[in-house]
Parts: sequence; C-alpha cells; structure tokens
Amino acid sequence: MISTRLLFAAALPALLLACSAKPDAANDSGNVQAAAPQGALLPLVIHTAKGGHRFDVEVARTEAEQEQGLMFRKALDADRGMLFPMEPPRTASFWMKNTIIPLDMLFIHTDGTIAFIGANVAPYSREPVSAGVPVVAVLELRGGRAAELGIKEGDRLSWGKCATTDGKSAIDLDFCPTTAR
Repeated sequence: MISTRLLFAAALPALLLACSAKPDAANDSGNVQAAAPQGALLPLVIHTAKGGHRFDVEVARTEAEQEQGLMFRKALDADRGMLFPMEPPRTASFWMKNTIIPLDMLFIHTDGTIAFIGANVAPYSREPVSAGVPVVAVLELRGGRAAELGIKEGDRLSWGKCATTDGKSAIDLDFCPTTAR
C-alpha cells in the first residue's frame, strides 16, 4: 500500500504538468478550418473610406474552435486574422484568456458594417469585450492593425467569394452585404 502511494505521489507532478502544458508550435499553427482543405484561408475584405483591404483569415466555426481562438499564438501576420461566424446572429462577448498577443476585435452587424472595435485588447485580460448588440461575426486582427489601416466603426466587410475578384474561395462561407448604407 505504501509503495503504491509513493509511486502515485512521484508520478502526480509529471501528470499535472502534462495536462497543463501549452500546445506546442506544431499544434498552434492554425488548424481550425472546418469544411475546408487543410491550411485553407478565407478571403476577407474591409471596405474603408480609403478603399478595400484584403485579409486571409482562419475560420473558427465550431464551439471548440471558437473557444480555442488565437490562444497561445506568439504572432499574427499583418494581413491575417481569425473570423468567428455567429449563426444565428447573437450578442457575443470575447476575452483574452491564454492569448499572449494583443488583438483588435471587430464586431460585425448583420448588414456587414462594423458595430464596434475592441482596439488593442491586452493579452491575458479576462475583461469581456462585446458590441452589446447581435452580430453575424467577430474578426480578430493583430493588435493595432485597425488603427494602422484607418478601419472604423461603420466600415463594411465581405468574405468568401464576395471578397475575391474571380469569385472563388477555398472555404464555403460567403458574406455579401449590399453596398447601400
């Protein structure tokens, strides 16, 4: 009995460490694509007063993918990001638990306009960020990127086939709001 307890006591720290370890670099590279080829990115355009700016974004469709989000990422390229579609549209609230880079969070109205920008949200913050209104999606970009590009509330987004000149997209997720404001 004592030897079993000693063996368990010796093994417990190793088991706890293995359960709490961060994902390794091979697992945090963006494999959150649902119904898309491995590594496929969704084209997305933000239309501002200065013109359109193209991003290629990962899509977090499932609850598990949305819970993981961009946690543990060490960097995010300037024209990359992650889109969190909301079907049906709902009031969404995000936080930065285990997210080690600052992010801009763009909350998208059902008409495609930006309802709210949570700018440069601090890493590890547990303070909820929300537009306070139902949204069709939330887009996360590298912290400060919205300001760099002059992206503002009221600017319009489109993605998938609607964000490409050839009308093609590797991911079956299209959002084509009308241009009338």
